[in-house]
Amino acid sequence: MHHVALIASDYARSKRFYTEVLGLPVVHEQYRAERQSYKLDLQLPDGTQLELFSFPSPPARPSFPEACGLRHLALRVADMAASLRLLAAHGVVAEPVRTDPVTGASFTFIADPDGLPIELVGPVPGP
Repeated sequence: MHHVALIASDYARSKRFYTEVLGLPVVHEQYRAERQSYKLDLQLPDGTQLELFSFPSPPARPSFPEACGLRHLALRVADMAASLRLLAAHGVVAEPVRTDPVTGASFTFIADPDGLPIELVGPVPGP
């Protein structure tokens, strides 16, 4: 996968969440005056990118989480407990951590400022 594109209702708030809270580095940012829109390219550790867009008055997400379209964004974390402590320090609330019955991986969900579900997937516990 090359990238996933997201549209934010409040560009500054979402930019802060993805860069400061989730710690994603900025690759490129531009304001497109003809569209009254920002486009922010963010780098994930594996080389995949997130594109964060702003548009004037985007429609709200119709339902949570089962809206048609992108259901959630899943991010791999090396240490679930450490990741949750860091997020909690920024006021981000996570659902209880669960274990996938098929893979054995730990996972939980948080939400971005617009309510987009973000799944955190931790490593499968060792023997």
